[in-house]
This record gives sequence, C-alpha cells and structure tokens, in this order.
Amino acid sequence: MRTTARSAKVILLMLALAVLLTGCPKRPVSTGVAAPAPPAPTATPAPTPAPPAIVTPAPAPASPPRAAQFVENANLKDVYFDFDKSDIRPPDAKILDANAAWLKTRGNDLVLIEGHCDERGTNEYNLALGERRARATMNYLLAQGLPAGRITIISYGKERPVCSEHAESCWARNRRAHFLVKSQ
Repeated sequence: MRTTARSAKVILLMLALAVLLTGCPKRPVSTGVAAPAPPAPTATPAPTPAPPAIVTPAPAPASPPRAAQFVENANLKDVYFDFDKSDIRPPDAKILDANAAWLKTRGNDLVLIEGHCDERGTNEYNLALGERRARATMNYLLAQGLPAGRITIISYGKERPVCSEHAESCWARNRRAHFLVKSQ
C-alpha cells in the first residue's frame, strides 16, 4: 500500500508541476495574416525653380471712415429702444422710413449709426447691446434699399449719454441709435 500511496503522490506532484509549468498564455494567439509592408518611397525629382515673378504691391485697402469725419444732420432722427432690447419698435420704424427716404436722395453720403445704452449694466454688456441696436437699425435701412457700403456702425455702450439723471425718463433717452453723415 505504501507503494501505491507513493505512486499517487508522485503522480499528483507531477501533474501539479505540469500545470504550473504550462500556465495560461499571456497573449492570445494570432491566427490572422500580417499586413504587407508599405512600399518603399520613390524618389521624386526636385521641382525646377520658377522664374522670378514681378510683384506689384496691392493697393492699400481704403480705411474705414473715422467717427470724427461724420457730422450731425437735422434730417436724420434718432430711434429709441426698450430696456435691454434691440428690436425696432413700430413708431421708430416710421422714423427709420423717413431717414431711409432722405438718405436715398443723398446718393453719395455715408452714414454712421451709433448704438447707445443707459447706465445700467456692465461696460462689456452695454457695448454688445449698443452694437446689436446699431446693427438692427442698419439692417432695417438695408431692407429699405440702402446699400451696405454706405453704412458704418459703432457702439458706445453707456459712454456717451445725452442725459445723466438716474431716472427712467432719462435712461429712455439714452437707449438710442444716433445718426451721423459724411458727404462724399
């Protein structure tokens, strides 16, 4: 019996040793075919230099007119906006219609539309709101047939108030689009 027990121990020991030595494979076996190597790059001939070209400088783009070049004109009336809005109100649409009609009779005049806000809000916000107001006014004039090349917009935000009281009646006067012209 002792021999059989020893034989069983030896067989178990050998099986355990075999399992330990073979273990689990660390990577799966790849059965796919490897992709072929990319072709070797071919030499391309160096390009022949082109003859030197005659370079003429492009004309400098016309600089946009400066605000200081524009003047007020009694024929152009301001339009006003509700608090924190840039929509054209119906009464102001009539004013813009009259402004557009007058500008159409002055075919070469340039117009500068200034966007303004009241004192409430941050400088950054009011500059953006003033630009939206000036742009809305410009878009209305464009819809009336004025050419875009005649219109320039600028925003002053709350920096150029016409009234400095701290009341709604004053703030309403500062929320405006103001018109200036430059004769050509």
